[in-house]
Amino acid sequence: MAPIESVIDTLTQTQEAPPVGVMLACLAAAAAAVLYAPVWRWSRGLVTIAHEGGHALMAVLMRRRLTGIRLHADTSGLTFSRGRPTGFGAAMTLVAGYTAPALLGLGAAALTGAGRIVLLLWITLVLLAVMLVFIRNWYGALALLVVGAGVFAATWYGTAIVQTVAAYAGVWLLLLGAVKPVLELGSRRRGGRGSGQSDADQLAGITPFPAGFWIFVFMLATIAAAFAGTWMLLPIDAWLDAV
Repeated sequence: MAPIESVIDTLTQTQEAPPVGVMLACLAAAAAAVLYAPVWRWSRGLVTIAHEGGHALMAVLMRRRLTGIRLHADTSGLTFSRGRPTGFGAAMTLVAGYTAPALLGLGAAALTGAGRIVLLLWITLVLLAVMLVFIRNWYGALALLVVGAGVFAATWYGTAIVQTVAAYAGVWLLLLGAVKPVLELGSRRRGGRGSGQSDADQLAGITPFPAGFWIFVFMLATIAAAFAGTWMLLPIDAWLDAV
């Protein structure tokens, strides 16, 4: 029982919140990774992993047969599942893509804000490992292994402050990074450069609502999650009480 209790103690331990300056530095770094185009070309891949993971998880929850996931070097991705091409299950599987990074970020923000950073890092490793089973291309496997190695290094070898910085920066990258692909999708459609195969376009084909409606829904969800997650991460309540 001792090893089990040791694992439980490790996973349930809490860490103190870092100084506000460290929090804001993590927020600034995540914002730069999203807003600065040369860095976004790389950091967008992390958002794509969450996006495709959302499709995959929802497909399983909707009792569809998940057959594979592909991640590409251009930061695009594809998730394949078998089931009815229309109906509630198909629609929910499509909706899960653009909303997944925001919802994952929100859940991660709740754990980080509560000091459960070790638990968050181990959950991340488990999710990456499960996703790796369904990867169907070499680049996708390599991308997951690299991200997983970074998370493992922070979890196993990192000090408390390293783990804290990794968690805060990673959560804000998900929260802020969830918004930008939706903005890019809307921009492409307004410019007439949409492929007609986006999640919003596919949803328009199987629901009564047009693609623009779904882009609006994605935008509301991602922006709301970004604000709510930031509220969880920053001591805003304490600041308001001090005013």
